[in-house]
Amino acid sequence: MTATLTRYSCERTFSHLQCKECGATYEPKAMHVCTRCFGPLEVAYNYDTIASRVSRASIEAGPHSIWRYRDFLPVETEDYIDVGTGMTPLLKASRLARRLGIKRLFIKNDAVNMPTLSFKDRVVSVALSRARELGFSTVACASTGNLANSTAA
Repeated sequence: MTATLTRYSCERTFSHLQCKECGATYEPKAMHVCTRCFGPLEVAYNYDTIASRVSRASIEAGPHSIWRYRDFLPVETEDYIDVGTGMTPLLKASRLARRLGIKRLFIKNDAVNMPTLSFKDRVVSVALSRARELGFSTVACASTGNLANSTAA
């Protein structure tokens, strides 16, 4: 299932990739490691752009999935992969909070995430949407289980 949101056709919310180790910057293209030091690359966001268009109301008006937070995700396409991933419940853990000496504690229950009941569904939804956006038609992964299940779904 895919969805289209027209409010995202303006300036993207991320600007470049940046090496976590040496700070080198790269265009946001299909790469994951720095060519200078082999350090991991992270997405750099345009926080002013995000702040100018994100509000509680805009988030609440979004789809009932991870894609309501699209401005915070490194995907430009309006043709993202949406199979209902996200929106898992927060469970109040009062006894554990007391035991830890804190007032309130909530635990995210990703065991009910869609489509495979794994927290990895979030990452895969974004990664596959970005891969398709970059022109990939085939993906592969190394996994002992949950990642492969989520990717296949």
